[in-house]
Amino acid sequence: MDLTIIHYPHPTLRHVSKPLKRVDAELHDMVQRMFELMYQHEGVGLAANQVDLPYRLFIANPTGDSEQSDAEYAFINPVLRGGKGQVEGEEGCLSIPGVNGPVVRKEKITIEAYSLAGEQITAELDGIFARIVQHEVDHLDGTLFVDRLAPTQMAEVRGLLEEFEIDFQSKRQRDELPSDQQIVARLEKLEALRT
Repeated sequence: MDLTIIHYPHPTLRHVSKPLKRVDAELHDMVQRMFELMYQHEGVGLAANQVDLPYRLFIANPTGDSEQSDAEYAFINPVLRGGKGQVEGEEGCLSIPGVNGPVVRKEKITIEAYSLAGEQITAELDGIFARIVQHEVDHLDGTLFVDRLAPTQMAEVRGLLEEFEIDFQSKRQRDELPSDQQIVARLEKLEALRT
């Protein structure tokens, strides 16, 4: 499976991901490819729907350094619990390259998920790791960081988002991208395999 990062406003980015029921060698390969793409694009997190997959799965490496494999995490079927405090920080997204803005997130969160080895993970996170996890879980729920921008910040990036929208429509007109119906059918087929 050749994975690539899809860009706003691709419909899969708004798709609510489905929980995974099984982990196999193919899923391990998908995760490995996701890490390669994340590092290639200088990211610190990547959700499955950013590579056009409908699964409740994301990866993260808060260091962003491919040499630090001990900081690599894969979260399957993540659920966020609780949360304390609020903090504003600058965010960007590999699916909306070149667009950044201040987003308010919880300062501390608890995540429950499964690892690729099938082990249950429960972790209390803060700082950049907590921000990454909240950003990626948003992706799995079909929410983008720009949805969380204040109206004034949204107004500042609106022109850039419109450029992505125009590019997307142009590719559709040239038949370089599938229709919404084709995308939905593909996602349903993929879901049937693993969820």
